[in-house]
Amino acid sequence: MLNLNDIDKVYLACGVTDLRKSIDGLVVTVKNQLKLDPFEKALFVFCNRQQNRLKILHFDEGFWLYYHRIENNKIKWPITKEEALTVNKEELSWILKGYEVRTTSKFQPVTQKNIY
Repeated sequence: MLNLNDIDKVYLACGVTDLRKSIDGLVVTVKNQLKLDPFEKALFVFCNRQQNRLKILHFDEGFWLYYHRIENNKIKWPITKEEALTVNKEELSWILKGYEVRTTSKFQPVTQKNIY
């Protein structure tokens, strides 16, 4: 069972990941593409192209691989960045429920204009 109490960080692997990979393939992805330590007390979350499945890699005296599938909806997955995005545990639970976690604001910043 997924126990979030001992987790320090949650990393989202933004973009698409081939979920045919097992533990070893995802460990290589964490090391080489994300440039992170897979033995860290963290969750590494990956999403498929159709955005309806997730895999979560977790090390706790051995690797755990969690699989989550949404039946009638899509996961609101950030696809704009190429590196890992750090979120907190609450935001991960929002993603698992189908809510959106934005990586950037949808609003444009307001700039000051001189009217004179």
